[in-house]
Amino acid sequence: MKTASAKSKTDAKDKLKELIRDLDDGLPIGAAKYTVGEAVTNWLAFGLAGRDPETVKNYRNLAAIHIIPNLGKRKLRELSAEDVDEWLADLATKVSTRTVRLLHSVLNRSVKRAQARDKVKRNVVMLCEIPAGQEGRPSKSLTLEQAEAVLKAAENSSLHAYIVLSLLIGARTEELRALTWDHVDLNGNAAATPPVLRSISVWRSVRAGGDTKTRKSRRTLAMPLRCVVALRLHRIRQHSVRTRAEARQRAGKGNGWADLGLVFASEAGTQLDRHNVLRMFRRVVKAAGLEPGDWTPREMRHSFVSLLSDAKVPIEDIARLCGHSGTAVTERVYRHQIRPVMVEAATAMDDIVGRRVREP
Repeated sequence: MKTASAKSKTDAKDKLKELIRDLDDGLPIGAAKYTVGEAVTNWLAFGLAGRDPETVKNYRNLAAIHIIPNLGKRKLRELSAEDVDEWLADLATKVSTRTVRLLHSVLNRSVKRAQARDKVKRNVVMLCEIPAGQEGRPSKSLTLEQAEAVLKAAENSSLHAYIVLSLLIGARTEELRALTWDHVDLNGNAAATPPVLRSISVWRSVRAGGDTKTRKSRRTLAMPLRCVVALRLHRIRQHSVRTRAEARQRAGKGNGWADLGLVFASEAGTQLDRHNVLRMFRRVVKAAGLEPGDWTPREMRHSFVSLLSDAKVPIEDIARLCGHSGTAVTERVYRHQIRPVMVEAATAMDDIVGRRVREP
C-alpha cells in the first residue's frame, strides 16, 4: 500500500490526491522518483538508434555539460515550465543560439520519451520559448591574396588536393572525405557531343547513411584545370603511400592498404577523421602566414562563394554549385560573401587563380 507524507497534513493530503490521480491515469507509482537526469540518460541510450556516432557523441557531451549538472537531480514530475525558462535564460548568456536550440531539443525529446513511457503526465519543455543566445563566431572568407597564399603553402602537404577542391569548387569537407576515385573524371571527352568536362560527382558524404546533406547536394561539378592537376599529382603520391604500406605488410611490420577507393585517405587507406583534417589544414594555414586558430576547412567553401561572387558569377549559379535548394539558402548562409554577379564557375576559377599550371 502506497502512502504519502509531508511536513503538514494539508501537503500530505495533496500528495495522496496526486497519487490517486496517477493511479486513475494509469501512471506507475515509481514514476514519482524518476528524475530529469534519468530521462535524458534513457533517451541518449535508446532514443538515437541509427544516428551518426559523432551526433550521439555531441548530444552526450552537451547533456553532460549543460543539462545533467543543472536539472539532472530534479524529479521529472516536479519540473515546471518556469524551471526550464530559467535554465534556458541562463544558457543564453553563455552559449550560441544554435546550442540553446539544440539543448532545448535534447531536453524536449528526453521528456517526450519519458511521457510516452508513463513517467510524467505532460511535457513542460514544449511550453517554453527558446531565447536568443550569444552570437557565434561568424564564418569568413579568404581574400584572393590569402587564397593564393594558402594554395601555395598547401603544395607540399598531403592535403593539397583537398584544399584545392574545397577552395576552387566549393565541395563540403564531409563530401570530400567520402569522395572515391570512381566518382572522379580527370580526362573528360572534348570530342563528345556535348563535350564531357573533367569533373567530380558529389554523390556521398560522411554523414549518417552516406547521404549528402540534401537532395540538391548530389551534383556533378566541372573542375578548373588547377583541380585536375592537383588530383593527378595526388593520385601519384597516394600510389606511393599505398606501395609503402603494402611493402610494410609483406615485411610483417604493419597492416597493408585498405583498398576503399577513397581519394583522400589515411596512410592505411581508411577514411580521414575530421580532427586530422583540421590539424593538417591549420598547419597549411600557418605556413601561409595566417593565424591557424582563425580558420577552419569549411571556410574554404565560404571563400569559394566570395571569389566567384567577386568574379561576377550569378547567385543562381553559385547556389547550384554549392548544392543549395535555392538562392535564399546561399544568400542567408553566405550573405557576407555575395555580391552582384555573371560568368560560369570553372572557367571563372581558372581566370581568378590564373592558368599558371601545366597538365602533367
